Amino acid sequence: MKIENNPNVKIKKRNRITSREWSLYSMCAIPMILVFVFCYLPMGGIIIAFKNYKFNKGIFGSDWVGFKNFEYFFTTNDFWRITRNTIVMNLLFIFIGLFCAVGLAILLYELKSRAATRVYQTMLITPHFVSMVIVSYMLYAFLHPQNGILNQFLVNFLHLEKVDWYATPMAWPFILVICHIWKATGMNCVIYYAALMGIDQSLFEAARIDGANKRQIVWHIIVPCLTSLMTIMTILNIGGIFRADFGMFYQLPRDIGTLYPTTDVIDTYIFRTMRVIGDMGMSSAVGLLQSIVGIIMVCTTNSISKKVSEISLF
Repeated sequence: MKIENNPNVKIKKRNRITSREWSLYSMCAIPMILVFVFCYLPMGGIIIAFKNYKFNKGIFGSDWVGFKNFEYFFTTNDFWRITRNTIVMNLLFIFIGLFCAVGLAILLYELKSRAATRVYQTMLITPHFVSMVIVSYMLYAFLHPQNGILNQFLVNFLHLEKVDWYATPMAWPFILVICHIWKATGMNCVIYYAALMGIDQSLFEAARIDGANKRQIVWHIIVPCLTSLMTIMTILNIGGIFRADFGMFYQLPRDIGTLYPTTDVIDTYIFRTMRVIGDMGMSSAVGLLQSIVGIIMVCTTNSISKKVSEISLF
């Protein structure tokens, strides 16, 4: 009897990597190397967070101070203010941005013209690639205390007095949210639009036969189909809730001290501390703290989502 025909004999087959798999591995090689070099190798610098780092002594020669860098950050007078601004603004960005991105994706999906869809997609994505420095000058043209477009509109059309926007801290949470929506929603909208393209068309046909209107189709078909993606995107965004877009919070308010009560966040505060004091240890400690809080938030949000809706990232 041949061995191949005997069911009791197990033949070990040698797994070989095909040429197609080698090409796929080679395509992944460069991104993996970049991630290793720029994300994993710098992790050795975490030790700076526990040292009184001096440039002349180097990383290993600097004095060990334990958790004093963390204590300095927690005991500073501005800790609660910058933490509140960072968390509150990120929550506004996450949930308002989610609503706007899904709404725009649904509107794009309802377009019948492919050419119009491409045009609108291009228009929505373009702000994502605009530098925050350029956005800050565009915003300054709108909000200039004397000759700004918005102030000219208030005076000439609404017959109101000019507003010095760069001396009005309470207006800036709204301004920053609008700028974030304008800049980031387009890219997220395309992601949700791609998910909409994968929905089975028979669901829409069955709903129309049953007499469902547009609102019912959106609420009972489109939104449930996007729930998984919306949950995953939200979990990933919550992971960065303790971080802020430095370019946005530094460039748009133009680092004006009057606006610090509502625009000063952890990243801008650390930058100013580094610029004035040059304390590398404290900045490294805060960066490590931000990463730890991000991991905890991702795991916590993922666990809650898994228990509530059985949708999770891992």
